[in-house]
Amino acid sequence: MVVVASLQTVRIMHRGAVVAEHDRSFDRRRQIEDPAHIERLVEHKRQAREHRGLDRLAAAAPASRELLTCLAQRGANLGSATARLLRLLEEFGAARLEQAIREAIEKDIPHPHAVRQILERQRRAEGRSPALPVELPDDPRVRELTIRPHTLESYDALTQDIVDQKEHNDHDE
Repeated sequence: MVVVASLQTVRIMHRGAVVAEHDRSFDRRRQIEDPAHIERLVEHKRQAREHRGLDRLAAAAPASRELLTCLAQRGANLGSATARLLRLLEEFGAARLEQAIREAIEKDIPHPHAVRQILERQRRAEGRSPALPVELPDDPRVRELTIRPHTLESYDALTQDIVDQKEHNDHDE
């Protein structure tokens, strides 16, 4: 990029083409912005944020790609669906969300509302209370963190060791 300035204008050139042109100002700390540039920047950032959400959702619940594809074919608002699914991810976790999405797809009701109903039904069947919202800091490292659940077999092994030890001690008495 090359910046070309005259007494009246400032032009930004890229590969010989003018990509931006503004009136020049000699006022200290004055910022001159073209509203069209700001609009394009806002749209670009919105799309980047949306893709970040899609990527996070796909990493946590791979079946979400298929669900969103079904929604796109039906003309649904994908931004709204992604936001709803991300809220469900935060509330119910990756494993439960993945299972509920798969069930919704199998039943041919690929919609975030159906996924929520499946998750709520499971919660009631398990006798669990609704989750209380947790206020997270406005830090992307925290808000966009995806935690993959691991198997709990190692904990089962620890419990079994304790049971075995107790049985062994009971026999020695």
